[in-house]
Amino acid sequence: MVLRIGPFEMDCPVVLAALSGYSDWPMRALAKRMGAPYTICEVMIEKFVNSLKDREKTRHFLMVTGEDHPAGAQLMGSEPRAFASAAVRLVKAGFDVIDINFGCPMKKQGGLCRGGLHLGQPDVALQILKAVRDAVPLEIPVTVKMRRGIDDTEESRTNFFRILEGGFDLGIAAATIHGRTVEQKYVGPSRWEFLKEVRQKFPDRVLLGSGDLFTAADCLRMLSDTGVDGVTAARGAIGNPWIFQQARALLKGLAMPDPPTLREQAEVFEEHYRLCEQAYSAEHAARQMRKFCIRYSAWHPEPEKVRRAFVNVRNSDGWRNVLRDWYLNDLPGQFPSDPGGIGQVQSECE
Repeated sequence: MVLRIGPFEMDCPVVLAALSGYSDWPMRALAKRMGAPYTICEVMIEKFVNSLKDREKTRHFLMVTGEDHPAGAQLMGSEPRAFASAAVRLVKAGFDVIDINFGCPMKKQGGLCRGGLHLGQPDVALQILKAVRDAVPLEIPVTVKMRRGIDDTEESRTNFFRILEGGFDLGIAAATIHGRTVEQKYVGPSRWEFLKEVRQKFPDRVLLGSGDLFTAADCLRMLSDTGVDGVTAARGAIGNPWIFQQARALLKGLAMPDPPTLREQAEVFEEHYRLCEQAYSAEHAARQMRKFCIRYSAWHPEPEKVRRAFVNVRNSDGWRNVLRDWYLNDLPGQFPSDPGGIGQVQSECE
């Protein structure tokens, strides 16, 4: 099953979503090595991108390496002109796709709308899409991430379809649709039947689905049930880079691979840590790995004990002590007992 976004053809329709605080360069690089054909950087505010200086402390925000392509960058904000200049800067940094976030459930800040709130003002949303599409080279795909509306009113529904149709008319290459409303935030089920409806209305457009994708089986079920071209693994990919390998196996008609053994898990942790050390200071690398390993612990036969051990990690020595104490023996791993709990965090925009 092939997924195409602009000039990029991908051999797997399961990709890594933008996750605030998570889909940094180390997570994206690891996901690529584990089978993700395409990854999207954590969402950045347009004014933040425009103000970035070339400093060691902030350089990781624009980090793209040769093995990352194709790589997407996601923008959120309020001002069309600021979106345009930020998009240009991200393209110059090496990102291949610019994704516009109209999905994050944020409150107004300083009277300005960001993220999903743009779904309530379609004129501004379309101005943003046009500004970005006009600003970046034609060979750079511009995509959009949307929730199904601010709420479930008819006005929200009308606004959604006006923005989506208008965006395609302006030249966006693909749209990712999340089946919750902005008001829902992350509460309640994602309405996959809405994705099916959008597919029926736009049969020839590239559509990706999002929401409640915690396992590889969920990803394939969304593809089958809704007819979307691809799916974006978000919270389900936190502490679960194996989701991409598993999805590839299922797409080939193979059985679900066994959960990784403790040795295999430790090898992935060590690779993730090495990537963090390339992007951050030693202190920041340890802090970043700590929150990932808390999620990784769900694959251990004694997840609660291992999770508590990772919670107490404060530096690289502490992290390596946990590996020595809990991953030295190569025992079978286990599938998380609560797959939806792998990433039950509210800090990300997905």
